[in-house]
Amino acid sequence: MPHRPFRQVDVFTTTPYRGNPLAVVLDGGGLSTEEMQRFTDWTNLSECTFLLPPTPEGMAARADYRVRIFCPGRELPFAGHPTLGSCHAWLEAGGVPRGDDVVQECGVGMVKIQRDGGRLAFAAPPLIKSGPLDEADVQLIARGLGVAREDIKAHAWCDNGPNWRGVMLRSAEQVLALKPDGGILAGLDIGVVGPRGKVGVVGPQDAGDTQFEVRAFFPGHNGLTEDPVTGSLNAALAQWLIGAGLAPERYVAAQGTVLAREGRVHIQRDADGTVWVGGASVTCIEGTVQL
Repeated sequence: MPHRPFRQVDVFTTTPYRGNPLAVVLDGGGLSTEEMQRFTDWTNLSECTFLLPPTPEGMAARADYRVRIFCPGRELPFAGHPTLGSCHAWLEAGGVPRGDDVVQECGVGMVKIQRDGGRLAFAAPPLIKSGPLDEADVQLIARGLGVAREDIKAHAWCDNGPNWRGVMLRSAEQVLALKPDGGILAGLDIGVVGPRGKVGVVGPQDAGDTQFEVRAFFPGHNGLTEDPVTGSLNAALAQWLIGAGLAPERYVAAQGTVLAREGRVHIQRDADGTVWVGGASVTCIEGTVQL
């Protein structure tokens, strides 16, 4: 089996082992979908990516590389922390963009990535589904989160590939205190956000630099799983919250606090209305894999 260049990157953090890890195979050429999925499952990480040359359509759109994104059991058309982590690994390995920004080809099409010093930011892809959730879903989510229905102050579909249902609670403290019931929420991808108040944060680190706390719950092999830091969810939440006047056009969200992580997601909506989702990445492992 050939030796392929490999990175394991921690995303949405400047401190190694405090973000969301990602496995990146920098040369996925010649691998079948089954081989990619098998390796992804073996890593026991939330996602693994494989970099490939752009397709002819991607070349025409000036894509710099193509990425296939896998999570345990399935391939994803798009995901945020794999987008930033893959771009970080590609640049670190000597990748040179064709233009001012990096253009990534993936299952949802072309995704533009800006560089700002050590931070990368992707343009949030259009929502596939938006608008308020059905009331039956909201009541189910409230029961599954263990909160009163009136504690959900706003809700919306946040589907940008992953089928997120987003809910806003009263405060960041309430978000941090959640102990969701996986039996009730089985099969649902749930994103929860709460604004930060004046009360100190309950958690292992100071989140005073942030305006919101986010948590992400989704089905896993052993029931409900919590994701440390989630780019796709934060992208969709930002489009919803800013569009609805529930968040300013620039803010920083904390995620992963309950898991002893220090995820920081930088959100900005530019003058053209594009929402950019940014964060730092650090390489923790560099070498080769036999695939």
